[in-house]
Amino acid sequence: MKLGMVGLPNVGKSTLFNALTNAGAESANYPFCTIEPNVGIVSVPDERLEKLRDMYDPVKFTPATLEFVDIAGLVRGASKGEGLGNKFLANIREVDAIVHVVRCFEDDNIVHVDGSIDPKRDIETIDLELVFSDVELIERKLDRTKKAMKGDRSLAPAVEFLEKLKAHLEDGKPARSFDMTEDELEILKETPLLSLKPVIYAANLSEADFTNNIDSNENYKTVRSIAESEGSAVFPICAQIEAEIADMSDEDKAMFLDELGLETSGLNRIIKEGYSLLGLISYLTAGQPEVRAWTIKKGTKAPQAAGKIHSDFEKGFIRAEVVSFDDLMACGSMNAAKEKGLVRSEGKEYVMQDGDIVLFRFNV
Repeated sequence: MKLGMVGLPNVGKSTLFNALTNAGAESANYPFCTIEPNVGIVSVPDERLEKLRDMYDPVKFTPATLEFVDIAGLVRGASKGEGLGNKFLANIREVDAIVHVVRCFEDDNIVHVDGSIDPKRDIETIDLELVFSDVELIERKLDRTKKAMKGDRSLAPAVEFLEKLKAHLEDGKPARSFDMTEDELEILKETPLLSLKPVIYAANLSEADFTNNIDSNENYKTVRSIAESEGSAVFPICAQIEAEIADMSDEDKAMFLDELGLETSGLNRIIKEGYSLLGLISYLTAGQPEVRAWTIKKGTKAPQAAGKIHSDFEKGFIRAEVVSFDDLMACGSMNAAKEKGLVRSEGKEYVMQDGDIVLFRFNV
């Protein structure tokens, strides 16, 4: 999973990125501090994997990973090249989902690029730049499809769809708010629209508001309302707190979060939201050579899941030997699970479930 972090300059985006990834992206109180996209790769925490490591004591331990891309602060006019905007927008096209960091804290010492705190205006500024950039892509796609239609009348529905989508975008509305069929989404498969990407809004609050005043913070309520209206994910976060706990040991971090009344860190919440938003789950492989998590889409069948490990596994798929994580833990060992008949033999139509522990049988 690859998440692109966007937002206006000085909203706390790079501070949050640094805290989440410990990647050391430079952070300063002026726009365009982040010029090249900083990339940080983090392990996806998974207690199930930890317990499998304790059970097997493997030579290799490989959790799933999440890639964060910190994209320089966008400004009004980015789609026309303002503030190196086109370069930044190109970086967003490569991600699976967008984490839109929105400033919800007041601080006279940190300059706001528009002079005041207004989450609704700030979100609209970013959205419009993504939408305007998409209009150009759709116009080019529409021109090519119209030319091709002269020799292939079956493309008429595609032209009609693209014209409607173009009008929708020209009204300043993101592509994700345009109702599309599976066939229409297929038309856009090779057209990476920015405003079609799923969005997680990270409402960046002050430490005081985050620990005592989240639900009465008017700025956060504005962001939450916008997210709910478009079916996006949203959660409050405090980049300053995340920065404080970034270098703590797991024990100290847990104690600090407990004192604040928090169940988990911002990183864990972003991962959870990202998996949910993108419809992702993990299956696990376990043995003495390696314990590993594999990320797949919900609804993936066994042969395609096997293909994540190696294409030969999918080509020569015979069957999958599957046991649920809970059943394995309850039995204490794979042999005990087999004796109780809890290790199932599944065929090509089996739909993988989150937490399945699998051994694929194949022949090439």
